[in-house]
Amino acid sequence: MPSIELNQLTKRFGAITAVNQLTISVEEGEIFGLLGPNGAGKTTTLRILACLISPSEGSAKVGGYEITHEPQKVREIVGILTENPSLYERLTAYENLDFFAEAYGLSDDQKRRDTIKELLESFQLWEQRNSKVATFSKGMKQRLAIARTLVHNPPILFLDEPTTGLDPESAKEIRELVTRLGRRERHTILLCTHRLEDAAKLCSRVTIINKGRSVAIGTPEELQGKIAGKPTLKISLREITSSIVQAVKEIKEVREIRSNNSEGTLTIAVDDLNASTPEVVRRIVHAGGMILSVSEIKPSLEEAYLKLVKEKTP
Repeated sequence: MPSIELNQLTKRFGAITAVNQLTISVEEGEIFGLLGPNGAGKTTTLRILACLISPSEGSAKVGGYEITHEPQKVREIVGILTENPSLYERLTAYENLDFFAEAYGLSDDQKRRDTIKELLESFQLWEQRNSKVATFSKGMKQRLAIARTLVHNPPILFLDEPTTGLDPESAKEIRELVTRLGRRERHTILLCTHRLEDAAKLCSRVTIINKGRSVAIGTPEELQGKIAGKPTLKISLREITSSIVQAVKEIKEVREIRSNNSEGTLTIAVDDLNASTPEVVRRIVHAGGMILSVSEIKPSLEEAYLKLVKEKTP
């Protein structure tokens, strides 16, 4: 059974439709991305699923619980990281986790202490447990905020822009942490992000959202494939001659060839990459070409994202 299910989920704020008939299914243990620009409806979707606001239409289940009928059950099994983490900066790291642990009903003092110690050690914050959060770096605050979402051991996590505002090193640490939580510890994670790097590196599947609608869904590789067109080879040569170009043009499977003499590369669109590559290489060598490298050109997730948003959003 999927951990998260959305069926025609819709949310309106007056005349504005923030979420428009979203239908998504997220499997247990999956890191699933909601990818889109700011204002696309990602955070609103997350807030609906966390039972912080109600949908206007449609339905959703989280952990098998219907969000409108069993909101308390949903809140018990999810941890949520908002874009602006709610930490008490005048309290220490330990005091923050202790406060939220009590709020989630961890009444057993020893169990609460053990849980907090385990989390702070796991997130490399134990040595700073008695330091006030106001003295922490952004990366440390983000790690503590994610630790807070886990204090009641929820199987499902909602993470809203977890690397926004972080320096590259801190962002890398948070991505590694999310990977560990999802792939090693088997938490189901719904990740809202506008950062293509996060989506490409973390998510097994992504839905691209714009203006409240899903415009595409699939693995990052599948989304890249949607705009790929003809398979394309990039061949680096020591020297490009007219005889080499002519030899490649004569191959019936070749649909387009572009020559860049300054870089010493040929870009060749073909019908079938596996079938055509050996023949292309053979013809170039036969024409006297010295091949330095052969590679396939794939569109980036960024290219897929921009093209799909532009084409499919009304």
